[in-house]
Amino acid sequence: MRSLALFGIENNALSLVAGLLVLFLVALWLALVFYTYMDARRRIADPMLVGTAVVAALVFPFVGTVVYMIVRPPEYLEDVRERELEIQAAEARLSQLEGDVCPYCDFEVDKDFLRCPSCLRRLKEPCRTCAKPLDPRWKICPYCEAEVSSGQSRGRARSGGRPSAPTRARPAGTGRPAAGAPAAALER
Repeated sequence: MRSLALFGIENNALSLVAGLLVLFLVALWLALVFYTYMDARRRIADPMLVGTAVVAALVFPFVGTVVYMIVRPPEYLEDVRERELEIQAAEARLSQLEGDVCPYCDFEVDKDFLRCPSCLRRLKEPCRTCAKPLDPRWKICPYCEAEVSSGQSRGRARSGGRPSAPTRARPAGTGRPAAGAPAAALER
């Protein structure tokens, strides 16, 4: 019984080598089609374009995959989404640096606003001495050096938002502090 001659090769050893080479090329072609499909899914959002790339790789062995690799998008969809999220986060941080927004109505406010001009809600408490806005974490007013008491905001809530009167009275016989003395001496 004679074996079938592949490519007209009568020698069994050469025919085996030619058959293995053809099998290798077919396996490589199918691997490239699979690679094209997987890579196109990660880079292209449109399923029609993904299908077109796969069909090109199937119809034109080796050449279709090479053409796809030349015209494919340079980055993965996941990287594009990540970059867009980073840009949005950077824009949000930049908008916080430029100006704040009211936590109640999202109206744009400056950092030194005491009340929101839109919804009229209190954003910060003013200093008792200089009336500048205070951060709730501060223990002293950075503008006039007056001590900020922890009960200042609670006393304000009871009095309807108006500053409450100082709780400590000055000892008799003390006048105004000397020029250049810190403003915190006024409360002592």
